[in-house]
Amino acid sequence: MKNPHLALMAGSALLVLTGHAGAHGDEDHSQSAPPAAIATVTTAAAMPGTSTAPQRLEDGSLFVPKAAQRQLGLRTRVAVVQELAVTVELAGTVVADARAGGLVQAGQAGRVEATGAGLPVLGQAVRKGELLAQLRPVLSSMERGSNLAQIADIAAQLAIAERKVARYAQLEGAVPQATIDAARLERDALRQRRSALGSGLSQAEALRAPISGVVSAAHAVAGQVVDAKDVLFEVVDPARLSVEALAYDPLPAGGVTRASAAVPGGALDLAYVGSGRQLREQAQVLLFRVQPGGPAVAVGQPLTVLATTAARVHGAAVLRSALVKTATGETAVWVHTAAERFVQRPVTAQALGALELAVTQGLAQGERVVTDGAALLAQVR
Repeated sequence: MKNPHLALMAGSALLVLTGHAGAHGDEDHSQSAPPAAIATVTTAAAMPGTSTAPQRLEDGSLFVPKAAQRQLGLRTRVAVVQELAVTVELAGTVVADARAGGLVQAGQAGRVEATGAGLPVLGQAVRKGELLAQLRPVLSSMERGSNLAQIADIAAQLAIAERKVARYAQLEGAVPQATIDAARLERDALRQRRSALGSGLSQAEALRAPISGVVSAAHAVAGQVVDAKDVLFEVVDPARLSVEALAYDPLPAGGVTRASAAVPGGALDLAYVGSGRQLREQAQVLLFRVQPGGPAVAVGQPLTVLATTAARVHGAAVLRSALVKTATGETAVWVHTAAERFVQRPVTAQALGALELAVTQGLAQGERVVTDGAALLAQVR
């Protein structure tokens, strides 16, 4: 039977030899694993094709795999460098067409009274000549007393005239017919004067719609006392609106050929009507008519009018959504240079239309510009 003490000593020696072989000369093996993992990540970053997440490369370009491009909804457009019309930006305001809008004003001081249907409300459709409200005259005590005194005086004169006519009727044949006719005319005139003064004290003024359209503003409340010339209602035809724009700089030769304006929900197509010959706020006033089919706008709404002129500029047309701001505040676009590579390109652009810009510097013919999702690419780190 073998000695158990010898077996125990042999096992201890084997453990010591094994421990020396695994430690590699007293090295801490726990510190060796992280560098190997870091090296693996660095290798993956150096080889974009092995990663599935968008990455910013050392040269500043982006590596975006195809799957990520679909998730970001990236869309591109081929840049076509050509002669484009010069467009100027003008500050504009939506106004009612002078031939399709009107005001309802008080002709005198009075109290507003509702009709049987009540006072009109915003957005209510009305027809030309429709009764909107009534205005009951409001007179001071002195004015009312003066009118009552005139009525009493006329009543006395009328009583005398009626007796005269009755006496002449009894003497018909003895009194010339011309005298009888004159007495009757005087009686009728006094009756009309009395009626006119009496109705002026109580008769209400009818306030009617000047045109057919919708009520765009209502400033009247039942029982409200208003002065003469106060605007009570505004009526416009929403299908016939205009835009007034201010041009602080002279327009290029040839004038405006077409115009548009970006508004929530789309863009307005504007037809140039003409310009005024009187400055307003040191600017020339231009009038445009809103073409049908565009999004709804309200009278008084401010907007930016992009007027296309006859002048030309050399550049490529891109959507406004393609432009982004760099970290230094410069304007740039993203160019799709390879299947999974995007490069940011500083550009110079100017207005071209409500939805487009003209890039005059920074793009070459045929380059693919990112139009949708450009802002998302700028967030890739």
